[in-house]
Amino acid sequence: MFKKILFPTDFSEGATAPVPYVADLAAKYGSKVYVLHVLYDIARASGWHVPSIDMETFYSELRSSAEEELERFTQKHLSGLPEIEKALKTGMPSEEIVNFVNQNGIDLVIISTHGRSGINRVLFGSTASRVVRQAPCPVLTVRMPAKKHS
Repeated sequence: MFKKILFPTDFSEGATAPVPYVADLAAKYGSKVYVLHVLYDIARASGWHVPSIDMETFYSELRSSAEEELERFTQKHLSGLPEIEKALKTGMPSEEIVNFVNQNGIDLVIISTHGRSGINRVLFGSTASRVVRQAPCPVLTVRMPAKKHS
């Protein structure tokens, strides 16, 4: 049923919340798992003009760092899965996730939500909610666990 599962991650604190679901469903259905990280396109999002040489250097360093983190994250959290493909894109996260779904025939997206509210939701929006609205396949959202206060 779910031959191709997409697990987009931003490497944040809540990024591991979907891991048990990804692992369980991939094992159950023999799915190939795609782990995607999107480098946020700051210039496009802000509308700022930044000299291209500076942006090229910035994104080159950012891409290199993200590739290393994607490798570490995948090894640490998903190493037991038989078929994993890692991908790195640059752009607006929700758009790139939906584009990836369409281009790769993804059957299921499993994505973390951060539970933002108020002004943070207004300023940063919700990648997960945009993906839910725009993806042509089912999307399983996994809420970041609530922090326990001592």
